[in-house]
Amino acid sequence: MKLLSNALSRLTERDPEEGPEKFPVRVKALAERDRRRLLMHFLGLNESDRLLRFGTVLPDELVTRYVQMLNFSRDTVFGVYDSRFKLMGVGHLAFAPREALPAVRDATTKERVAEFGVSVSAEARGMGIGSKLFQRAAIHCRNADVDTLYMHCLSSNRVMMHIAKKSGMDIERSYGEADAYLKLAPASPATVMQEAVEEQVAMLDYTLKANARMATKWLANLSRDT
Repeated sequence: MKLLSNALSRLTERDPEEGPEKFPVRVKALAERDRRRLLMHFLGLNESDRLLRFGTVLPDELVTRYVQMLNFSRDTVFGVYDSRFKLMGVGHLAFAPREALPAVRDATTKERVAEFGVSVSAEARGMGIGSKLFQRAAIHCRNADVDTLYMHCLSSNRVMMHIAKKSGMDIERSYGEADAYLKLAPASPATVMQEAVEEQVAMLDYTLKANARMATKWLANLSRDT
């Protein structure tokens, strides 16, 4: 019970970056059914945001291909929905053999490392969404027996660099790009409980939003019929 109480108390703590008027950030694991909204999120990024997220300005057709190729059974994708079921932020956690990432190959003895990428819609900046997505990714890595979390981005990507510095990541810069990695502590009963509670809270929030949306549509249809 103490572990559950501690996990719930952390969920009620507000990130100072969110501000007093911002909606609470609930990070939810995404699945195949979310693919269409993922595509809408990425297509909604402007050229500069696509450059920061992908390292190049991907045209719509390549963004579409990227979303179509997401493998939810191999990687883990997290999202933050607003009340209109629009994805305001997406975190992609890609797992790979450590040999595939020379920048962190010698930093771990584990078989796998994880690379994190994040994007936040322009209208949702300053709410702490990027940081919350990173925190969820980090705890998921710990529980998946991965002790090294890696990020590669342009040095001009202020959101990613802020997350890296705030999290205490080791950062190496070269030729306008940056590699950052964070060594993670092993999993514990507390981290397992925390991730489970966070997902349950996010799922409840999602269900409440879905029910409210259905009720609104039902009332709108009823008023038209009468």
